Amino acid sequence: MRNPSPGTGAGPTHGRTGRPRSAAADAAILGATRDALVELGWSKLTMGDVSARAGVAKTTLYRRWAGKNELVVDAVAELFDALELPDRGSLEADIAYVVLQFAELLRRPEARTALMAVVAESTRDEALRGRIRSAIVDRQKRLVVLGRERAQARGELPREEDESLADRTTDLIFDVIAGTVVHRALVSSEPVDALWVATFTALLMHGLQNPDADAGSGPRTALTGGRARAGSGPQKPGGSV
Repeated sequence: MRNPSPGTGAGPTHGRTGRPRSAAADAAILGATRDALVELGWSKLTMGDVSARAGVAKTTLYRRWAGKNELVVDAVAELFDALELPDRGSLEADIAYVVLQFAELLRRPEARTALMAVVAESTRDEALRGRIRSAIVDRQKRLVVLGRERAQARGELPREEDESLADRTTDLIFDVIAGTVVHRALVSSEPVDALWVATFTALLMHGLQNPDADAGSGPRTALTGGRARAGSGPQKPGGSV
């Protein structure tokens, strides 16, 4: 299975030569970009605003980034590169941890504003969509790869010999987790708290129904551990099925 490179969060070099990049300058520029985006919004943000806030010349920005689109994507990517997946002892605990961590990141104004801005702008810009995929999405799939490798080592998941199938599975897991959390936090603006995460994790781990349920007796839900009842209200997560 290919392990996506986590990257460094720094902007692209564009194949240019010259003086070595300054990590401190990059960090100041990306931080200034996020601050300016929260204050000004996408439409009013300019490279001049960022250079003034970061205390660098505009020529310094353009040596690193071709324009605002690339700069803002890398400013978002730097935030996402801080996500990590410590070993919590089980796949379920690992998933719950990274979901809570991701939700905490999305509560930050600079993360919410920057992510929503680049996604909205990318609907009109194919090149920007590609940059989001490479700088953010593909790099963050490293967490899925790491989590699955740990789960396979523990015997919680089977190993996949077919690399293409493994890659497709990684893509699907990432889409389900990231898409659900982003929708919950940014679109629905509902809390991603411990109870919601426990319910979501149970759904992800066990599915909606128990495949061993007796035919004709009604599905046994992974979320409740009991028979589903028509018209029944929401219940607390129960045991596995």
